[in-house]
Amino acid sequence: MSKQRVALLGTGTMGSGMARNLRKAGFPLTVYNRTRERAEQLAETGAQIADTPAQAVADATVVLSILADDEASRAAWLGPNGALHAMQAGSIVVECGTVSPEWVKQLNDEAQARGLRMMDAPVTGSRPQANAGELTFLAGADSATLEAARPVLEAMSKSIVHLGPVGSGALLKLINNFLCGVQVASFAEALAWIERSSLDRAQALEFLKGGAAGSGIFKGMSERMTARTYEVNFLLRLMEKDLRYAQQAAAASDIELTTAACSRKLFEQAEAEGYSERDMSSVVEVLRSKNKA
Repeated sequence: MSKQRVALLGTGTMGSGMARNLRKAGFPLTVYNRTRERAEQLAETGAQIADTPAQAVADATVVLSILADDEASRAAWLGPNGALHAMQAGSIVVECGTVSPEWVKQLNDEAQARGLRMMDAPVTGSRPQANAGELTFLAGADSATLEAARPVLEAMSKSIVHLGPVGSGALLKLINNFLCGVQVASFAEALAWIERSSLDRAQALEFLKGGAAGSGIFKGMSERMTARTYEVNFLLRLMEKDLRYAQQAAAASDIELTTAACSRKLFEQAEAEGYSERDMSSVVEVLRSKNKA
């Protein structure tokens, strides 16, 4: 049985690894990135490089987008030379970015009006998981659409969680990133506090990591913040965006995310101080320098 032809829109932190794993699995692949130079490295894998989203999807039966936010996603799908109008009827739209449930609903409406199938499948994991093909997809789709896209998703993942109808994935992804963002911000504050105290940092962190406060993200941030290595696994500016989207989505259910609001302020301050394009762990530097004698 021949492999489905796939298009991937976005070859940044996550998309590059996803593309490489699609090619390893033997899928014919065309990629598009707004900055073409970031996509050209994938030519060595046998991927075709397109100049526009419309060109990328011309022969594809499954089209994935992994872009930064609603604005970038909307431009790729519906903008000039956008993907949606160039897709073949019956093909599958897969939105993998961390975007708002409101935009997912709009995209689904546009896809259905064009005779296309739609699923949202945002991912959990960061650059290492994308490179290793060990992402988790949070899928919002009808069962038939998910099964049709499953072989493509399996090439990039360790797990596919079917949550319900379109929009379910986007919602749970924002809840997940809200919890992560709050933990990153609170750990940054705790670490800065430890470093200003008389405690032995290594001893204090070893205790905290092994106790009730410990978590996967706590351990990861501990390593990156203490080593002060901020190569991007997750862009700081995107965490601020995710917390903002989470607040908006929760407000639609009459829930006020007060901890998200507080955490966002810290990420916004880090953006203002020049850490926007660094890893989100660099948020600790704002606290290290604040009011330092």
